[in-house]
Amino acid sequence: MKIWLDGGLQDTESARVSVFDHGLTVGDGIFETVKAVNGRPFALTRHLDRLARSARGLGLTEPDADEVRHACAAVLEANPMPLGRLRITYTGGHGPLGSDRGEHGPTLLVALGDTTRRPDSTAVITVPWTRNERGALTGLKTTSYAENVVALARAREQGASEALFGNTVGRLCEGTGSNVFVVLDGEIHTPPVASGCLAGITRALAVEWTGAAETDLPMDVLQRADEIFLTSTLRDVQAVHRVDDRELPGAPGPVTAKAMRIFDEHATADLDP
Repeated sequence: MKIWLDGGLQDTESARVSVFDHGLTVGDGIFETVKAVNGRPFALTRHLDRLARSARGLGLTEPDADEVRHACAAVLEANPMPLGRLRITYTGGHGPLGSDRGEHGPTLLVALGDTTRRPDSTAVITVPWTRNERGALTGLKTTSYAENVVALARAREQGASEALFGNTVGRLCEGTGSNVFVVLDGEIHTPPVASGCLAGITRALAVEWTGAAETDLPMDVLQRADEIFLTSTLRDVQAVHRVDDRELPGAPGPVTAKAMRIFDEHATADLDP
């Protein structure tokens, strides 16, 4: 396997990042995950735009979009596969052991792993921890993911593939790596970005293509919604057949199934919407 690290392709076995890289020592970094189908990335422009927004929000120098595009193309060409997870990681680079940044410049890493199509439906749980809708990192896709690791481990223990968070005022927010949608009386709703959720790329496309409403939702909506589905880069649109102890038989329901079809049709027609 080949990866891109700081200016060129390298073998994964020999590639090295400094043990003093700020992304390792203090989680000072951002990332994007991009779906790649037969060597072609999906919605790359949107992902690079969000990467730049995250960099600005974290106070990092904005990555050179042309360089990142070139790195992605080189990695995809070097590692042909039918369905891949393209990961762009951008950190504060070599720095001191504390929170202050060094002066060596950022680290850019692009890697690719193979993946498989997700099942049409999945189980989720809710967790007691909250998203802080007013935090310094709110809305940024950073490498500070330990909270998600803990929540996802709990989900796995309970036979689920995702954990859903509320925010500090008890409103539905997001999953560890997904956005959540609910169907109420035939209408699709998803929490607004103001809830503290990440402005997901797939979320935005699903809202645009299905006409979903951005609605402030209480956590208990999960116990009364007619249908529930998740969106993310690798899930696309995925139905939920169980949330905690509540079963949703027949998932995907009719509204979710239509959303899945609409997303697939649009995504197939335009790889960079």
